[in-house]
Amino acid sequence: MTTNRISTAFEKPGAFIGFLTGGDPDIKTTKECIKKLVEAGTDLIEIGVPFSDPCAEGPVIEQADMRALQSGTKIEDIFSTIKDLREENIQAPIVLLTYFNPVYKYGTEDFLIKLKEVGGDGLIIPDMPYEESELLRKLTKKHDLSLILLVSPTSEERIKTIAKAADGFLYVVSSMGTTGIRSEITTDIPSIIKEIKKVSDIPTAIGFGIATPEQAEKMCKSADGVITGSAIVKLIAENGTESPEIVYEYAKKMKEGALKGAKEKSQVKS
Repeated sequence: MTTNRISTAFEKPGAFIGFLTGGDPDIKTTKECIKKLVEAGTDLIEIGVPFSDPCAEGPVIEQADMRALQSGTKIEDIFSTIKDLREENIQAPIVLLTYFNPVYKYGTEDFLIKLKEVGGDGLIIPDMPYEESELLRKLTKKHDLSLILLVSPTSEERIKTIAKAADGFLYVVSSMGTTGIRSEITTDIPSIIKEIKKVSDIPTAIGFGIATPEQAEKMCKSADGVITGSAIVKLIAENGTESPEIVYEYAKKMKEGALKGAKEKSQVKS
């Protein structure tokens, strides 16, 4: 386990992780939204690096990527945003969600050095299968960063294999397919968490489709946290530069839902 801030996100029950696309609608709004997310109790921030072919994303985040790219957002703008937030004493852990192509094009180790230098804590690369991640896992550990691995509803043995190698936290994909708001999560999340906990005490966070406080509450009865992306990105798409206060109110409710579920989980255990 690396020694960065990520572990602090899970020190308290019911971690809430908020995602937004960097540069949508502009970098200034991204920075203000992150500050409001943290103020509302968000425990960890995921910043999406806009990319022209975001294969794991549904239409909401895909469109946000296009808006950010059209506004001229570059990777250096994302790095500068993290640096500015650290200089303004924002202490919440920050991870980048990016596809491997931008990392490779930047220079893989140079990318990691820069991310650490500006105050980042890790990254998520949804188009990198676990089986191809060994070298990058070694490099992230070398630079005291976490490569957050994803596990989806799949075979028990593969879940265990990925859980054993996980660092920071394990991103548990709630449903097959791309990201997006879902009215119902039908995957047997408790069974997946049970398999993970057999081999690792790594914190688990459920993502893909978590959009309401009720869903956050339900997921945190099993997992250590929840990840919300499309719902936040949708609010930003609808409200543009006026988004920060609206994002604050939404995140506050999501955190309350996550906490409620975590408290119910602890009462059952006791």
